[in-house]
Amino acid sequence: MSRTLTELQEALATGSATSIALTEDALAGAQASNGEGARVFTRLYAERALKAARASDALRQAGFPRSPIEGLPISIKDLFDVAGDITMAGSVALDDAPPARANSPVVERLIAAGAVIVGRTNMTEFAFSGLGLNPHYGTPLNPFDRAAKRIPGGSSSGAAVSVSDGMAAAAVGTDTGGSVRIPAALCGLTGFKPTARRVPRDGVLPLSTSLDSVGPIGRSVACCAMLDAVLSGTGENLLGDASLAGLRLAVPTTVALDGMDTAVAASFEAALATLSRAGARISEIAVPEFAQLGAINVKGGLAAAEAWHWHRELIQRAGERYDPRVRVRILRGREMSAADYIDVLAARAAWVAAVEWRIAPFDALVMPTVPVVAPRIDELADDAVFGATNLLILRNPTFINFLDGCALSLPCHRRGEAPVGLMIAGAGGRDRAILSIGQAVEQALRAAKRN
Repeated sequence: MSRTLTELQEALATGSATSIALTEDALAGAQASNGEGARVFTRLYAERALKAARASDALRQAGFPRSPIEGLPISIKDLFDVAGDITMAGSVALDDAPPARANSPVVERLIAAGAVIVGRTNMTEFAFSGLGLNPHYGTPLNPFDRAAKRIPGGSSSGAAVSVSDGMAAAAVGTDTGGSVRIPAALCGLTGFKPTARRVPRDGVLPLSTSLDSVGPIGRSVACCAMLDAVLSGTGENLLGDASLAGLRLAVPTTVALDGMDTAVAASFEAALATLSRAGARISEIAVPEFAQLGAINVKGGLAAAEAWHWHRELIQRAGERYDPRVRVRILRGREMSAADYIDVLAARAAWVAAVEWRIAPFDALVMPTVPVVAPRIDELADDAVFGATNLLILRNPTFINFLDGCALSLPCHRRGEAPVGLMIAGAGGRDRAILSIGQAVEQALRAAKRN
């Protein structure tokens, strides 16, 4: 299932494909003994998905498709409440928790739109890492150079691999510090982090209530826009016409370009050259606020404080069942005082105002989503290396979460090379502009690859 949602939608509309056939293909991939399905899904809804697909085909045949995603197989991250299921969040510490009493609004909207939910996807435990490793359920392997066993990126690890391996046409994940964009970038896909308030987070197990957002992973910008229209409840596809000619793109030189490996640097420079030839006006700008973020979050920041608030009872009761690398990050929040937390909130407000003022003259920021290609899992065995790599990979996406902004990651590497993501980002509320600009960038990059 290597086609975009638009292509699949056309195939369903013309009768060259059926929802039941697409769903059977997705489930076959998920259940293949030589595939990644056992590590991608924490729960597969095989019987339920096939029933939904049959109903979808019947509605389409009767002339009543419910939305552009009618009948398409979609995966959901293991953070979303599904009535009757325990929301495990990639952990085992919640196995005695009560099942969800109702679907989260996101799940309700997907069902109402006719999506066929094929299963719940694996993730970094409690969404607290950008690497995607999970000691409880296994780590889905990156589709690139699979023999080398590279990380998929996280925390929405299974979400990305479900799409890359054809187990879903698209996926829904969450993004607190890059958890949609990072796996999209490392797996050669497109991911969209909307402005946080755009999609409801009720019925979604939180990491940081100040930073969490819900977004899609797909094969194109149009895939992300199509799913966003459902997730946001607006029904409005935000894609509009955008030309690169005269577009003002800012490349932040402060911190965001540090530590790039040769593959990322080459792909990023080639992408900028392509956009410049297409008429974009690219400017390098200093964003000194980016260099201040480490100091603002030195005691753990909003994520640690808000994670500790949610986990404090569970971690005291079942802390030994947590992934130790996740537990240690949550416990940092225990050391923060109320005054520390209020300090971060105040610093964030000032930081956001300063960054928004600085980037206001530009249509979008452009930077590498992640400064390195996906490392091998065995390279992260040492805790110190794991920690440093995690911070490096989270760094650029985190700027946009702290900004309460919106951003796309889309592939900019050449075919056959390790996946590299290009991030197009803007201030909060600029979702329409970022998606439209992203589509223009995507078209230019794809045209360059064909030439």
